[in-house]
Amino acid sequence: MNKTLKMWMLAATLVLSGASMTGCGNKNAKQKETKEEAPAQSETQLTEVKEEATPLTAVDDYLVNEIGKNYDQSDVTIPYAFVVSTDESNPDDILVWGDFWVFNYDIAGDTLKTASGGSYPGLMHVKKTDNGFEVFGFDAVADGSDNMPSAKKIFGDKFDAFWELNSDKEKREDMRLHFTSDYVKKHNLPVTMLQDYGWPAVALPE
Repeated sequence: MNKTLKMWMLAATLVLSGASMTGCGNKNAKQKETKEEAPAQSETQLTEVKEEATPLTAVDDYLVNEIGKNYDQSDVTIPYAFVVSTDESNPDDILVWGDFWVFNYDIAGDTLKTASGGSYPGLMHVKKTDNGFEVFGFDAVADGSDNMPSAKKIFGDKFDAFWELNSDKEKREDMRLHFTSDYVKKHNLPVTMLQDYGWPAVALPE
């Protein structure tokens, strides 16, 4: 794993950015199941956390507000930006290559239950503004037969680093658990477990 990838994985952990390669819009349908009563999102008490504005916080905001809005509403939406590389040489077009994910969860007792989610690998275009940073463009890896060709075109000489991250499901899931744990702590959510549909609940790292 190259130095840039390791550095930005650490950065993603600090700002809370979450198989085979999947293209833009690869969503898991919202699973229906009987669950304990949980507060609606409007009633869920999320502690407001003021974070220093960075290109990665802008990526997180984009994942939640632009991509996340395409899903049915759940109690919590958590972005996971697994960053492969960045180029900040042009403040009007900061480039962030990564394997970007959105997961939506319902709260049932002490458990976050996965309701829906998807992978959106590609290249985010971020610009510096008077109020911080914002994403103004997203080059997404295509679905279907264009998946691999578009990924190679978008990531270029960074494709091997992307593939190393994207194809290592075990490592990615471990990172997802740590990102989720950080999010839960920062927002004071009363949960200690995470459960994907059809799988046993697992404890979030302390």
